[in-house]
Amino acid sequence: MKYNFPKETTLNEAEVIHTIREESYLLHNEAELEPLFTRIGDARIVMLGEATHGTHEFYTWRNYITRRLIDEKGFSFVAVEGDWPDCYKLNRFVKGYDTIHSSAFKILHSFNRWPTWMWANWETVSLADWMYKHNLVLQPEQKVGFFGLDVYGLWESMENILQYLRQTDINTFKLAEEAFHCFEPYWKDEGKAHTEALRLVPQLCEDEVVNLLKSIREKLPVYSTDHENALHAEQNSVIAVNAEKYYRAMMVGGAHSWNIRERHMADTLERLLEFHGPESKAIIWAHNTHIGDARATNMIEESMFNIGELTRIKHHEKGVVLVGFGSYEGTVMAGNNWRAPVQVIQVPEAKKGSWEWMLHQAGKENKLLLMDDFSASDQLMEHHIGHRAIGVVYQPHYEKFSSYVPTILPLRYDAFIYFNETRALYPLHTLPDVHLVPETYPFGV
Repeated sequence: MKYNFPKETTLNEAEVIHTIREESYLLHNEAELEPLFTRIGDARIVMLGEATHGTHEFYTWRNYITRRLIDEKGFSFVAVEGDWPDCYKLNRFVKGYDTIHSSAFKILHSFNRWPTWMWANWETVSLADWMYKHNLVLQPEQKVGFFGLDVYGLWESMENILQYLRQTDINTFKLAEEAFHCFEPYWKDEGKAHTEALRLVPQLCEDEVVNLLKSIREKLPVYSTDHENALHAEQNSVIAVNAEKYYRAMMVGGAHSWNIRERHMADTLERLLEFHGPESKAIIWAHNTHIGDARATNMIEESMFNIGELTRIKHHEKGVVLVGFGSYEGTVMAGNNWRAPVQVIQVPEAKKGSWEWMLHQAGKENKLLLMDDFSASDQLMEHHIGHRAIGVVYQPHYEKFSSYVPTILPLRYDAFIYFNETRALYPLHTLPDVHLVPETYPFGV
């Protein structure tokens, strides 16, 4: 499906604000999300977005939606915009396979790749401990998992491959060692040295990791003592292949490296759906820029796609529901530069004329928008309007120039949850001399 946009006319902001006021559902608490669950219905895949990687409300409301989808609609797993190796440790915990840890706190506290706060936070601890308790009474094939979709974590993936194959397949282990030694000189700085080396040696490690992946896939039936660990070994090998491509593309920049990462996440989702069976159902947590259909933004002008678009195209018959999140003002956890210490940063009032500004003008209450209710509005369906997107690096004084994505909101999402004011989430790696634990945290450490 390709969106054919009419030529945009002058936006009537008053009409848009009136339509939002008339058609949106007011949200005073999570219990008023019933229209969203009705809209989700029997959909196989539900993607829950976020406008930042550091907002408390985005995480807690996704937590609530996720628990209900698991409890009431039988969803099979949660997959997030996180590293596979780290998230797989949490997956083993929530399924009761980890005999060492009694709480998700220590596992998540070990998530130490910057930006640590994305998953090493109290909000995720709460979800993981709930999943652990939910899974206690279930048979192994019924337990709900937690997985990472992203291409990062190359070095951890290589270590996991070596550890697994050393015990299960000594011949393939030797192939893994060759691949590992290829990458080893470029170990430091998240692949920076590796990408710089690619300037001189374009095919540096590609052959080694491709051969490793081929060998593991051929021998998957042999790794039958723990079927899930066989999936783990394959995925780590895929990460090695795709990280090689991703780091290589980063040297050039532009849409190509972005698309490699999105394709990797989409393929990982497909692998998880296949692993869990034809009736499996998936919940995805990722930034709006990943889950909101790229075709409804200016990303399409750069030939960029994302996992939301790819999944809508592939699974539209079985149902895909994309849920975006956003806010007008508040605070956020972020760094003011790459690798800078995490801090609470003030988020200013949304820029005039943006979606968030018009949602605020329609009333200061939190809101749920179901996009089917807005499909008859030419004003909403024909205009690319700025939609706030904050990353792990955030400098508010540059916001009006870089933090808004031109978006046709009713085409980008199936539903949108708006908060008038939000606050920063609670990281496990706390700020100096500060111990942050949300008052609502229901479990012990």
